[in-house]
Amino acid sequence: MAEKVLVTGGAGYIGSHCVVELIEAGYQPVVVDDFSNAVRGEGDVPESIRRIEKFMDTSIEFHELDLLDRPGLEKIFKKHSFSAVMHFAGLKAVGESVEQPLRYYRVNLTASMNLLEVMQAYRVHNLVFSSSATVYGDPQHLPIDEQHPVGGCTNPYGKTKFFIEEMIKDHCKAEKKWNAVLLRYFNPIGAHFSGLIGEDPQGIPNNLLPYVAQVAIGRRECLNVFGNDYDTIDGTGVRDYIHVVDLAKGHIAALKKLKDDCGCKVYNLGTGRGYSVLQMVKAMEKASGKEIAYKVAPRRGGDIASCYADPRLAEEELGWKAKFDLDRMCEDLWRWQSKNPTGFSNGTAS
Repeated sequence: MAEKVLVTGGAGYIGSHCVVELIEAGYQPVVVDDFSNAVRGEGDVPESIRRIEKFMDTSIEFHELDLLDRPGLEKIFKKHSFSAVMHFAGLKAVGESVEQPLRYYRVNLTASMNLLEVMQAYRVHNLVFSSSATVYGDPQHLPIDEQHPVGGCTNPYGKTKFFIEEMIKDHCKAEKKWNAVLLRYFNPIGAHFSGLIGEDPQGIPNNLLPYVAQVAIGRRECLNVFGNDYDTIDGTGVRDYIHVVDLAKGHIAALKKLKDDCGCKVYNLGTGRGYSVLQMVKAMEKASGKEIAYKVAPRRGGDIASCYADPRLAEEELGWKAKFDLDRMCEDLWRWQSKNPTGFSNGTAS
């Protein structure tokens, strides 16, 4: 009998790619999502989940649920015996969090607290948490390893990830049966090789590459480059970009680590290499064969100059390493965008 894993936010960009990897690894995912970062498909099933069912020839149990709805969450735990939980659900835009901090604290922290308490009540003691490199704040040294100080976050989104990490760490100390792996992502890009699932931001994209891809396909007129006066190779922000499929495979490695009764562990998931905004624009021009118009705009609140990972600990302890290079990330992103010019809503790739 396949182990059941609850995937919160499993219809979103990273969650849906992890659902694919869970199925391929022999697990049975049960997905909950509230559609805040997902498109509704036929029969009130997220379009991402519907497509996965089709190309993997399987059925996936889905529940529309906001984690703030604790009774609804308890109902799902009553129905299933989960071996572990993968927790992705949450609001995730840095700029938006600066403008709406209370909303971010309410949604991200309360939802996570509900989840931890319900897991405890139903004796589910294994958790993989979707954290972020934003917990490191403005880097004191590069590359960033897991020993780098955390908590000096430059935006409310990063603070919510830091506070949730602290909750999980404290809970694992108090409850010795608990095991948790906290995965600090750098910048996920790309899409599944099929071109059937990928990142489909609702409204104006908050992240660089979806915006660049939408300019290339003609949905957006021009990219705003937020700041060209950082202390970097070309004055634009430098980030560590990782293929979303590599990231998803990191979650399967984390799930296996939980079997070791590992307590609470923290790992960076990144490539160890940073690229600037303008380098990414050039890489997407190469992948798409399109010229990408851009203009320089003022810096955004909460942004930092450079951030890239030291991912060696994940390789040593999880046996995981990012495989895909920048060209492949951009090629897969362009395949997704060109097959789905208006995202999931157009349905042309179904």
